[in-house]
Amino acid sequence: MKTNRRSFLRMTGALGAGALAFGDNSIELVAQASRALGNRTADDVAADEGYWRDIQNAFTLDRSLINLNNGNSCPSPTVVHEAYKRYLDYSNQAPVYHRGLIERNIEVVRRRLAAEFGCDTEEMAITRNSSESLQIAQNGLDLEPGDEVVTTEQDYGRMLTTWDQRARRQKIKITKINFPVPTTGEDLYARLEGAITPRTKVLHFCHITNLTGQIFPVQNLARMARSRGIITIVDGAHAVAHFPFKLRDLEMDYYGTSLHKWLLAPTGTGFLYVRRDRIAKTWPLQAAPERNENDIRKFEEIGTSPAATKAAINEALAFHQAIGTERVAARLRYLTLRWANKLKTQPRVLIHTDLNQVYGVACVGIKDIPAARINAFMWDKYRIVTTAISRPEYNGIRVTPNIYTPLEEIDTFVAAMEDLLKNGLPAPTA
Repeated sequence: MKTNRRSFLRMTGALGAGALAFGDNSIELVAQASRALGNRTADDVAADEGYWRDIQNAFTLDRSLINLNNGNSCPSPTVVHEAYKRYLDYSNQAPVYHRGLIERNIEVVRRRLAAEFGCDTEEMAITRNSSESLQIAQNGLDLEPGDEVVTTEQDYGRMLTTWDQRARRQKIKITKINFPVPTTGEDLYARLEGAITPRTKVLHFCHITNLTGQIFPVQNLARMARSRGIITIVDGAHAVAHFPFKLRDLEMDYYGTSLHKWLLAPTGTGFLYVRRDRIAKTWPLQAAPERNENDIRKFEEIGTSPAATKAAINEALAFHQAIGTERVAARLRYLTLRWANKLKTQPRVLIHTDLNQVYGVACVGIKDIPAARINAFMWDKYRIVTTAISRPEYNGIRVTPNIYTPLEEIDTFVAAMEDLLKNGLPAPTA
């Protein structure tokens, strides 16, 4: 059964679904639309275009292009962006005073994030992005020359660069394992476990990779590492608000993420989870007083910075909760499978993502066509934004829709790929 549109319009008043795009009550209107779904499963709701059209109307977007690169950063819903601007305006009236008032209220953000994503409030630091979060962990550990860090070749580039710099400065050893794509959790576990030596002190890996959407068995790896006295750092840049999980269930020591991706918060927001018994043992990026060594807030010491960005996380979290993580995950999976199932049987198409374990991040290539050329074709002819993934082992374009993406845009991407497969790249112009 699909959403009863007439009953929903009665609930939301004469303005109907169009009100979702304007005004401060759009979060409540989305929540009402979600309540009207009753007890329908997330997978059932994923295909209800009436419901998702209401969600799409909550965004102010440039529909002259098709954004399938939400893995970089996502547009915020209008209500979130308006809140962000409101906090900026308030701060600007007298920054030394008003910014301070907002900063004191960031504790509300901390409590709500911790409650939603499943950790103690005193284990949650509010940061600017995944890179900052993870670098706090990477650079905050005491390591000696000869100590080993085990990670993967397909971890995020900035995190690998951070380890490489520590290796140059302190003579630690960095071991990077590779793995095929797609692969299984069992294979990833075996490869990482097999790389561990008596000198291994840190195991660093993704929850879900930014390249192909490969998902790692975080809990199993964290348990294995802890049994051997090894610290675990998990890159969750693409996991939070993307699919359901609780931080405490993963059992790692550190977890960093960006909130301007799938939570739809303003650009420059993220968090760092630090297991309570690791807080005092971890040095912050910027020095904090010794009296704060057990305080998670020491990791937020970055000097003067905008308070408005963090404050607007509250609206983004409320918008996300009005839909629900399970429904978000199911919709992302539905959108990805819509294009992937249509293309996977095509000759020369190479899917580099496990479609049995996929949400909104997937990578697809075409045999004998470099990823950069596919990426350029998508933009030049169809104004579709993707990103090229070029590696020695595989190459393709990463396709990352979001909950505001209508089916027409997914189908246009399929048509563009079929055009390329049938007609090839256009001849270069003189």
